[in-house]
Amino acid sequence: MLTDELWTKFKAVMLKIGIYDKPRLRLTIEGIFYRLRVGCPWRDLPSVFGNWNAIYKRFNEWSRKEKLVNIFNELVVEPDLEWEFIDGSIVKAHQHSSGAAYGQERAIGKSVAGNTTKIHMAVESCGLPIHFRITGGEVHDCKEAPKLISELPKAGYIIADRGYDSEKLRTQIIEKGAIPVIPRKKNSKVGNDDIDWCLYKYRHLVKNVFARLKNFRAIATRYDKLKRNFEGSMALACAFLWLPM
Repeated sequence: MLTDELWTKFKAVMLKIGIYDKPRLRLTIEGIFYRLRVGCPWRDLPSVFGNWNAIYKRFNEWSRKEKLVNIFNELVVEPDLEWEFIDGSIVKAHQHSSGAAYGQERAIGKSVAGNTTKIHMAVESCGLPIHFRITGGEVHDCKEAPKLISELPKAGYIIADRGYDSEKLRTQIIEKGAIPVIPRKKNSKVGNDDIDWCLYKYRHLVKNVFARLKNFRAIATRYDKLKRNFEGSMALACAFLWLPM
């Protein structure tokens, strides 16, 4: 999945965060991306990438040490922060994602669709991901939004849909130095006369990011048992969107 040009850029970032340049590093990364793209069990990785167990152990270790998330953060260079769009999307958790060891954080919850996980995403003005959080599928967008917004860089506007309608959330955004563009619900007594509807229409940018990320089968359906490993998969998928930039 990585051309020579993209691999050179990706490798430089990996070395920067402390991943050693071993002889089969590129094949290991290609194997991880292959599994991310097709959503197969680790045991079904083609032998051309090497031993599946060795590749899985690398992925698991890098996820545990948050190195995959750090790769994503390193690739987010000079994002356009005039606008920030936030939204959430639910993904189904495959039956193979059950069975995590006791006490390990899973971030899998019960919702209308059964066992699910929710991705809370923030996107910059050009439609590229800048931050995300993972929770169980039952967690409401508005409940997780304060944590998400507190971790975002300063922006001019923060745009979200009616699911984020909360005066506390608007106050937090204003205190952060941004202007909230969040429509109020239909039964609101305040109304929406102050909403910039033209800017609100660009909210499709965050939907587009979800559409691009879910081209990766291991994102569209969650197979990872642990929250940290699914976060690692998400970080790699987001990093892949930033690589050509």
